Amino acid sequence: MQTPQTPPFAGLTPDAILHAVDSLGLYSSGSLLALNSYENRVYQIGIDDAAPLVAKFYRPERWSDEQILEEHAFSLELAEREIPVVPPLAFKGVTLHHHGGFRFALFPRRGGRVPELGDARTLEWIGRFLGRIHALGRVESYARRPALDADSFGREPADYLLRHADLPPELREVFRGVLEQALAGVDRAYQRAGAVSALRLHGDCHVGNMLWTDDGPHFVDFDDSRMGPAVQDLWMLLSGSREEQSAQLAEVLAGYEDFCEFDLRELHLLEALRTLRLIHYSAWLARRWHDPAFPAAFPWFNSQRYWEEQILTLREQIALLDEPPLWSV
Repeated sequence: MQTPQTPPFAGLTPDAILHAVDSLGLYSSGSLLALNSYENRVYQIGIDDAAPLVAKFYRPERWSDEQILEEHAFSLELAEREIPVVPPLAFKGVTLHHHGGFRFALFPRRGGRVPELGDARTLEWIGRFLGRIHALGRVESYARRPALDADSFGREPADYLLRHADLPPELREVFRGVLEQALAGVDRAYQRAGAVSALRLHGDCHVGNMLWTDDGPHFVDFDDSRMGPAVQDLWMLLSGSREEQSAQLAEVLAGYEDFCEFDLRELHLLEALRTLRLIHYSAWLARRWHDPAFPAAFPWFNSQRYWEEQILTLREQIALLDEPPLWSV
C-alpha cells in the first residue's frame, strides 16, 4: 500500500471550514453538518438569515483548478438551459475559491429522495433529462479533463493494483490473470462497438447522485464528469436479469431519444464499462487508503476475502463480456 503521509484533509477543522465560507462575505451561523462524501469533503453550512448552503472542499492534487472550472462551466451551462442540475454558486463571478490551503465551492442545498428505478415512468423521466444533458454535452468537448476509456479506467488502475495493493501472495498471479482476461474482453467489446463518439458526461450517474422530488429528478455532483460514451450515464440505471435490463433500457431510451439520438452500437460497451468500473473502484480504494476516512468506511477492503470476491466477480464479468448486447445491433 502507499507509504504513510499527511492525510489530505488534516487541516480542515470546523473553524477552517467556517472561516473559508465567511471569506466570501457570508456570515455562517456556526451550524456545520458533514455530508456523505469520501473523495472530497462536503458540509451543510448554516448561514445567518438565509438558507443553508453546501460547501465542497476538493481533494488536493486530484483535479487542477482548470479541470474543476471546466466541470463548473458545464454545470452552469446545463442550469442556464433549465436542466435540473445543481451548479456551483458564483461570488463576484468566481465559482472556485481558495482559503487556508484548500479549494472549495459553494452550492445551493437541494433536498430529495432516491429515485425508484423499478418504476417505468421514473426511468423515462430520468432518460429525458439525461438526453438533454447529453445533447448539450455533445456541443463542445472538455479540453483538460481526461477521457473515460479502457486505459484510464482499466489498464492504469490494474497496473496500480498489481504494484501497490497488498494482495495476498497466493492470489497475486491469479488476480493478474483475471485482470488480463478482463481487459482483453473489454478490448473486444470496444472493437465490436467501433468508433463511437465521446461527449461530456455526468460520469457517475448512480441513484446517489440523483435526488427525486415530485417535480422529477435533479442531478448532483459532476465531480467525475469526463469525456466518454453516452452509455456510461445509462448502464448504472439497469439491474436484474437480461430481460429486466432490456425492459429498463427501453424505458430510459423512450425518454432519452426525445432529445438526443442514441447510437445502439454503444450497447456493446455496457458490460465493458461495468468491468472497468470494478477495476477502477478497487484502485480508487487502494490509492486513498492513507486517508483515515477510508479504513473507517471500508474496513472490508484489502482483506483476503475482498480479493477472492473480486477475482470471482471479474471472472463472472469475463463471461458476460462476450455475450450479445441487450438488443440486436
